[in-house]
Amino acid sequence: MHPQDRKELADERPEGRGDSATALVLLPELRGPEEGGSVRPPEARRAEAIGLAEAIGLTVADALSIAVRKPVPATLFGAGKVEEIGVVVRTLEIGLVIVDHPISPIQQRNLERAWDVKILDRTGLILEIFGERAHTKEGTLQVELAHLNYQKSRLVRSWTHLERQRGGFGFLGGPGETQIEADRRQIQDRIRRIEKQLESVRNTRNVHRAKRQKVPHPVAALVGYTNAGKSTLFNHLTGASVTAQDQLFATLDPTMRRVALPHGEMLIVSDTVGFISDLPTTLVEAFRATLEEVIDADLIVHVRDIASPDSQAEAEDVAGVLAELGIEPSDPRLVEVWNKIDLLERGAADALRKKAEGSHNTVVASALTGEGLANLLALLEERLFEGRAVVEVMFEAARSGEAAWLYENGEVLSRRDDPQTGTSSLTVRLPSGRLQQLQERARGGGVRLISVPR
Repeated sequence: MHPQDRKELADERPEGRGDSATALVLLPELRGPEEGGSVRPPEARRAEAIGLAEAIGLTVADALSIAVRKPVPATLFGAGKVEEIGVVVRTLEIGLVIVDHPISPIQQRNLERAWDVKILDRTGLILEIFGERAHTKEGTLQVELAHLNYQKSRLVRSWTHLERQRGGFGFLGGPGETQIEADRRQIQDRIRRIEKQLESVRNTRNVHRAKRQKVPHPVAALVGYTNAGKSTLFNHLTGASVTAQDQLFATLDPTMRRVALPHGEMLIVSDTVGFISDLPTTLVEAFRATLEEVIDADLIVHVRDIASPDSQAEAEDVAGVLAELGIEPSDPRLVEVWNKIDLLERGAADALRKKAEGSHNTVVASALTGEGLANLLALLEERLFEGRAVVEVMFEAARSGEAAWLYENGEVLSRRDDPQTGTSSLTVRLPSGRLQQLQERARGGGVRLISVPR
């Protein structure tokens, strides 16, 4: 925004403290990733920072890129920049400043004093979003634990967990300063209580997981950058009605549903929390119990927003979080879905379709229109069937019902019909449960198993 525009805007506003819902976003530009700088294009980073702020209902008055040649320990920005930003804060009647970069407790305190506004860094903002979006008991506890561990190191203002009237975790409001030592004891006591509650929740989750393992249904976990379209894909595949919005972190609590694969086997699909660049380590650790669904999954479906200009960097961020969970890029369970193909121009979309043709781990799709989803289910089935039983079945041509059963319940790899003998021979790949059913059908007569794996 031009300085003259800011002055004219200020002239139209009444005097007094700014609206706490009106935010100024600051994007520190450090020299490079080795100094904590971002490798993302400035516009992509700016759009994401604004999206994060808007995700909790804030109105972003402006977003400013601030060159930082050498971070200042006390304020991050140099004295001249601090004063310049202070003018913008007062001119635009800003009530909240968001710094899209980690800042220390000392930096936060000093900047709040200099600008007379509340300040959130990137970690605090993400925690605030998660605090509003968590709905299940486990999700709420995990986010609260992450927030407490984050807040314990700073205690810049009072801890407001027990008295907040809204979602989130009280960053955006509170009664003012309280005694630091009392706050610290209160936080530590609460951490211990939450850890005990989470242990109980984890035990329950382990019981549910053990029950699922007794039922031969494989699990496919959807992962991806936030807003990549995971929930829309989940809904289209399963017929569920999970919240799917064009909004960062629209899904936080994991959801699981069953979906039928092309040849009848049931697959459990799990929709998980979206990842993001610079995801706070405390959040990755707090959500480890939830993300165990990913660690233990039979398949891991990485949903990418292929229409995003930042798609490759987003994919690398997802790979980084997966690596923290012990899942490397070479993991054979990984499958990629290049989603939102409908948003690309025809030439670019056709080029991606051609690139994905014949791939053993990539599908081009649109979760919105349904394009490519049949191919995705076929690929998931193919990957799940790898190493499954391959049998050769012979039956009389008159028993066409047997062929229909095999096509419906297995993957027919080849078929030979012999007019002279009136028999048909099919080579079929079957899941273990279907193999047992086929053996029972063979005992009824009319079907002969030529080869059966031991």
